[in-house]
Amino acid sequence: MNFLRRMFNPPVEAENTPAKDTAPITNEASSNSHGDTSTPAVHDEVALDAPSAEAKESPVEESAANEVAKAGSEPASESEAKDDSPAVEIVAHSENEVDTGELSKPIEDEEPDTSELMDDSPPRVFDQKTTAPLPATGDLTFSLYADGVTRPLPPDAVLEVTPLAHAIFGQETDVGRIRTNNQDSVYSFFATGRSADSIPDFGLFVVADGMGGHQDGEKASSITVRTVATQVLSTMYFPLISRQTLNNDVPITETLANAIQKANTEIMAHVPDGGTTLSAAVIIGDRAYIAHVGDSRIYLLHKGQIEKLTRDHSLVQRLIELDQITIEEANEHPQKNVLYRALGQNENVEVDTLTRRLPSGGLLLICSDGLWNQVSEEEITDAVLHTRNLQEACHKLVTLANNHGGVDNVTVVLLQLPG
Repeated sequence: MNFLRRMFNPPVEAENTPAKDTAPITNEASSNSHGDTSTPAVHDEVALDAPSAEAKESPVEESAANEVAKAGSEPASESEAKDDSPAVEIVAHSENEVDTGELSKPIEDEEPDTSELMDDSPPRVFDQKTTAPLPATGDLTFSLYADGVTRPLPPDAVLEVTPLAHAIFGQETDVGRIRTNNQDSVYSFFATGRSADSIPDFGLFVVADGMGGHQDGEKASSITVRTVATQVLSTMYFPLISRQTLNNDVPITETLANAIQKANTEIMAHVPDGGTTLSAAVIIGDRAYIAHVGDSRIYLLHKGQIEKLTRDHSLVQRLIELDQITIEEANEHPQKNVLYRALGQNENVEVDTLTRRLPSGGLLLICSDGLWNQVSEEEITDAVLHTRNLQEACHKLVTLANNHGGVDNVTVVLLQLPG
């Protein structure tokens, strides 16, 4: 503190004193608490010259200088010696400055002026029951109140995410009311995803109806769906998701036919007395690549209409095409279950293939003859279009077939595209 006094209160020069004459000033030693007065007196001479022109122009400085001179000539009392209060600083102004007559405080006592940060309105006070008004949704900036309270952040906006539409499917198979074992086999695979790679939706749906006896039929159909699924996924789907270059020289339907031919070879090698039908569809985006052998069927349902996409490889169907019998007569024909083309009959099998763009919201129905032999196309259409979901529709179709006699195994797959 004394150091600061010396810094901001320098000694007053003699030329600032108002006296004109020179006179000795005696500073006698102040006595201590024991009355010791051995300290010799100090005699100083102060020149009392006439005040300068600058002193006359600043009356505040002249008055302050007189006080300093008077204090220096009088002994300080004991209370004043112990006073540690900060000294008053005299600020001298230049000729261009305006003298306000105010005395400034030492630097250590100065505080930053925050008046510019404050407005004239009364400060807002918030407690636990009152909250500051929130900004509009999505505005995450802070706002400083007059009392220094920051505006709380609004809650994160809840984004409503609409799921991306993709195909859905259902499947069901049943032994029926007469048979003791199920010789039908079914396989359904569907993959969908969204990424920067833009990989389309992919699906594989297979229905096989085995024949040839108690065990040979179910073995033949099982080998068929397993072999076709393995070949299609390894040659089509896995290269598709791994971004490998597909062999564009081989059409998808031909690749599917090659997989069926391999399944035929496997049946001939492992189940020589067995055979099976096959109806398969590969779905890539909105396109269906269909391969077919035998009398299982694939239908397209759209806008309340049903369309058969496959052709039965049966004796009665050939007779119908030759106009030798009618459709009504075919249903009662004693050889209606005889097939002239199926897997497991010859070393090479001829496969019907076609490509079809599926309409938005359209449905594919793949089924064994245990359904279409017992349930009419009109009943199929009504059951599918008046059911809440595809799995329930599959169950309803199987139930209809069983209610109509259930003389054969029944297998149904329903696939619906978005839209």
